[in-house]
Amino acid sequence: MSILYTTRATATGGRDGIAKSEDGRLEVTLSTPKELGGNGAGGTNPEQLFAAGYSACFLGAIKFVASQRKVKISEETAVTATVGIGPRADGKGFGLDVALAITMPGVDATQAREIVDAAHIVCPYSEATRSNLDVRLSVN
Repeated sequence: MSILYTTRATATGGRDGIAKSEDGRLEVTLSTPKELGGNGAGGTNPEQLFAAGYSACFLGAIKFVASQRKVKISEETAVTATVGIGPRADGKGFGLDVALAITMPGVDATQAREIVDAAHIVCPYSEATRSNLDVRLSVN
């Protein structure tokens, strides 16, 4: 694989700390949600960051596939990633549950589904999770 872009981020303090990119463009306070035993303070968490990254990346993949197929995508096209975390069935740690809900106004349902299925192959987040978790896709 030929690397086109590389970035680096560092977290300190775990789920109750900070994370920042080496270029300073991203710096976030992290806090553990109450549901995971934290105090639910005002910071973000890895699941929110993963949901934001996956939804943005998947929308980029949709736009790429649509452009290859000469299909115009509305500015209102959106991807909502829902990310859950919980104990794995094997009792050896934690796992993620991921669902992507896609809205593609102005694109007929069959064509939208074909684009989404192709985007799921193109998207690097989908590739990274493939065989590791079942990402559920819905097209509205």
